[in-house]
Amino acid sequence: MILANRVDNINPSFTLQMATKAAEMRSEGIDVINFSVGEPDFNTPQHIRDAAKNAMDQGYTKYTAGSGMIELRDAICIKLKRENGISYDLSDVLVSNGEKQSLYTACQALFNPGDSVVVFSPYWVSFPEFIKMADAKPILVNTISDNNFEPDFIDLESKLDKNIKGVIINSPSNPTGGVWSNKAIIKLLNIAKKNNWVVISDECYERLIYGGEFVSAEKLNQMHNIGAVVVTCMSLSKTYAMTGWRIGYSVGPNEIINAMSKIQGQATSCANSIGQKAGIAALLGDQSCVEEMKKAFLNRRDLILELFSKIPGVDCAIPNGAFYVFPDFSKYLNRTVNNKLLKDTFDISEYILDSVKVVTVPGDGFGASGHIRFSYATNRKIIKEGMARLRKALDMIEE
Repeated sequence: MILANRVDNINPSFTLQMATKAAEMRSEGIDVINFSVGEPDFNTPQHIRDAAKNAMDQGYTKYTAGSGMIELRDAICIKLKRENGISYDLSDVLVSNGEKQSLYTACQALFNPGDSVVVFSPYWVSFPEFIKMADAKPILVNTISDNNFEPDFIDLESKLDKNIKGVIINSPSNPTGGVWSNKAIIKLLNIAKKNNWVVISDECYERLIYGGEFVSAEKLNQMHNIGAVVVTCMSLSKTYAMTGWRIGYSVGPNEIINAMSKIQGQATSCANSIGQKAGIAALLGDQSCVEEMKKAFLNRRDLILELFSKIPGVDCAIPNGAFYVFPDFSKYLNRTVNNKLLKDTFDISEYILDSVKVVTVPGDGFGASGHIRFSYATNRKIIKEGMARLRKALDMIEE
């Protein structure tokens, strides 16, 4: 079979591959511990599930407007004003089948063949692929690991060229859990304005901040009268434990949102109606469920950090957002175990999986050699058992 060239030009989502591998191992009866999962382990809150059930009973099982139900877009506008201090009209909002589609569609609407787009390493695995699927080129720029993985502006300066048309930012970050300072975001917004770049801001972990207050990039843009063009993408998945519902949204300049809606309308018609009704309940209903989940995540974060602090040779920065830690295993590279040389984190993660049945995500896939991502979106008992197994595996690696 002859396939399109673009298929060979993109990489598969290895985070999904790792999650699939864990599920397959469990189905075979293997006692596996999965630190790869990028979703809350909680069920969707009851009032949101009830709203979905009521929607089905009331006949909300048909197509909706391509850009999303008016009621949901209105709820999004209310939420953005209430929590983020930014105001939009209904026509500036596009509801999608998860934020992942929002980000993909933004790249399709904004970038042309020959364009370049800045992505900061470590990056969420899909960012470079979205850019390549738009026939544009990702420009990878370093971050500073001991400074919340904020941009290395010296490296950015060295890579500036006239073909750059945009930049994708993600704070709080997947995979690092790092939260950028307002100062860093403001500096980047000014660079974007100066160079006429569009800023795509992935803010899906905005409610999962541990210390300090989250400020949206567009809020900073307005507060400091920068005037950069910002498309903000958000999600219900992480905040409300709704990953499987596939409801995300984007807001921004009307011309860009209309272009994205045009593309999405031909691709998927609309987001699912039942999930949209549930989304209204999520955004406008009781928010105490979010604080309860956030409290649990913070408790688990502190536990896994404590356990990592007791493992020799592993350095782990304190993440202030999301539900990931991104420890540095560089001291284990180029060492040997079972007569095999551990050349990269793919090798280390494979060894950990084979030896103690713990699933992790190698940092090389995020553009971060030496690091491995661990999700603590699981209960304390599993975290303790998984970390004990990890320690056992590392103890067997030769000096």
